[in-house]
Amino acid sequence: MTIERGAPVVFDPYGAYESDCPARLAVDIFGNSWLTVIVYSLRDGPMRPVDLRRAIGGISQKMLTQTLRRMERMELLERRRYAEAPPRVEYELTPAGRDLLIPIFALGAWVDRHGDVVRTALYGDGEE
Repeated sequence: MTIERGAPVVFDPYGAYESDCPARLAVDIFGNSWLTVIVYSLRDGPMRPVDLRRAIGGISQKMLTQTLRRMERMELLERRRYAEAPPRVEYELTPAGRDLLIPIFALGAWVDRHGDVVRTALYGDGEE
């Protein structure tokens, strides 16, 4: 995927922090750190919750379940339940969820270019 530089998206004018402002939705989505991690984890195809939790690491079962349910309501992923014994559930990105990979990859590229400078500014270079 390629990201065009210098081509910002222009939104219709909104009042400061109006509830229907597209920027607020973007901040809400990217403000939830687990949501973007789950999207990235599902980039190669469907996964079962146990495999997602193992791949992500550091997320509680409760937080994973809450985030998956929220993402399903937002139509970012689809839950598939298979009538097997024992029952099997998988989650897969919808087209909207797959499109979120574009800004996630763009943020990753930004961190690759500027992360060391920001980390050093925040935490120092580790030498005392």
